[in-house]
Amino acid sequence: QLQASGGGLVQAGGSLRLSCAASGFGFDDHHIGWFRQAPGKEREGVSCISSDDGTTYYVDSVKGRFTISVDNAKNTVYLQMNKLKPEDTAVYYCAATQFEHGLGPLTVGEYDYWGQGTQVTVSS
Repeated sequence: QLQASGGGLVQAGGSLRLSCAASGFGFDDHHIGWFRQAPGKEREGVSCISSDDGTTYYVDSVKGRFTISVDNAKNTVYLQMNKLKPEDTAVYYCAATQFEHGLGPLTVGEYDYWGQGTQVTVSS
């Protein structure tokens, strides 16, 4: 089970840190991704962290602004979001995969386990 939290309302240029806590499995054999879905748009991959070697992946639109990290002791993955823009407004989801589908780390179909979303709203 995955539990996402940390969303909220922030002004453009501000920061938020999202958390994804896992129960029932560890991050040692599951890669964790963050996705977002804005109203009327498809869900898109934002970032992923590999459990193998800590390799991180980011969609181009958040590179240099968002940072994904993991605290294995707390079984929690974080998404630090800085310099937020109104276009970052969306429901953010975390998800877990063992990379068994070969679709890529930022592809929705790659992920088998999903948490509930947390709303992020960035005002201009």
